[in-house]
Amino acid sequence: MPRRFLIAPDKFKGSLSAREAAAAMAEGIRRIDPEAELDLCPIADGGEGFMETLIATLDGQWITCPALDALGRPIESRYVLAETPEGPLAILEMAETAGLWRLAPGQRNPLHASTRGTGLQIAHAIAEHAVSRVILGIGGSATNDGGCGMAAALGVAFLDYNGRSIDPLPANMPGIRNIVGAARLALPEIIAACDVDNPLLGPHGATAVFSAQKGATPEQQISLENALVHLVAASGGGNAAALPGAGAAGGLGFGLMHFAGARLVPGFDLLAGLLDLEPRILAADLVLTGEGSLDHQSLAGKGPVALARLARRLSVPVIGFCGQADQVARDSGVFQSLHALADSGLPLETLITRAGPLLTAMVAQAHFT
Repeated sequence: MPRRFLIAPDKFKGSLSAREAAAAMAEGIRRIDPEAELDLCPIADGGEGFMETLIATLDGQWITCPALDALGRPIESRYVLAETPEGPLAILEMAETAGLWRLAPGQRNPLHASTRGTGLQIAHAIAEHAVSRVILGIGGSATNDGGCGMAAALGVAFLDYNGRSIDPLPANMPGIRNIVGAARLALPEIIAACDVDNPLLGPHGATAVFSAQKGATPEQQISLENALVHLVAASGGGNAAALPGAGAAGGLGFGLMHFAGARLVPGFDLLAGLLDLEPRILAADLVLTGEGSLDHQSLAGKGPVALARLARRLSVPVIGFCGQADQVARDSGVFQSLHALADSGLPLETLITRAGPLLTAMVAQAHFT
């Protein structure tokens, strides 16, 4: 009887998409076991690749719409539309419009970055396709605006001390006096895939933890935090600001909950349900997973680790493959074995440019017991 493998990696960032990684791993299995039954199931967190992972599973289609990037420049964006028994479903990534990947390093400036493009996509899905539900991945942001740009695109008005409309960029937030939601669009259910539990404010909040990687200097971090403090006070959002995940994506988690009535759920839990992961794991003799880097941060519950823990609870062995792994991940016991491309000693440039063939070879050389 042929062995059945579930191949479910996340992306190898900078080298392979999750789909490409799954294909490379599958080729490695075919080299050593041509009769094996392979179930390819790429996974993703809420960042880049979230839509790509779900479009095939949900038999969706790409929808294009005009939007803005984080700096307000016009772009052509896309999202996934799928028909479900509950009605049309839109699947979005905030990174598609307001993602860090769209900006060159010298362009990163969260004081002037906005999530307005994400709101424009939501509005398009409602107006053009009457969606009954929106699923939004909220990783990979270039923003720190508390979701205000998104809210403004949906009709929430941010007013200054003279009652005039103000563009709610962090640089302008101290001038906000009043926030009016009367003209906001009627929204369907919005569910955000969120894999961090940071609050909006404070030492574990959006600014303190994430803004430096978006280009914020120490001085700008003070301004960004003060802007969000003012936003919370002006909007009466103290309760939402303290919730786990409010600090995700530069505070977009807060904005989605407070201005759009959204629900934040762990990204892996959402994905597992949409991809029917549990029965697919139970049908497998062995699970292969992995991503570009498996380290101590991965153990907080990122996709491959969450998948491995679920498989272990179901008594199905899991082998991990990655670009690099730290000792904490190696010693965690999450994986039956863990294999890293970096262990080959090849130069980093080679590991990146030849990640696909190298991953195939590494899988083919692994011992599957």
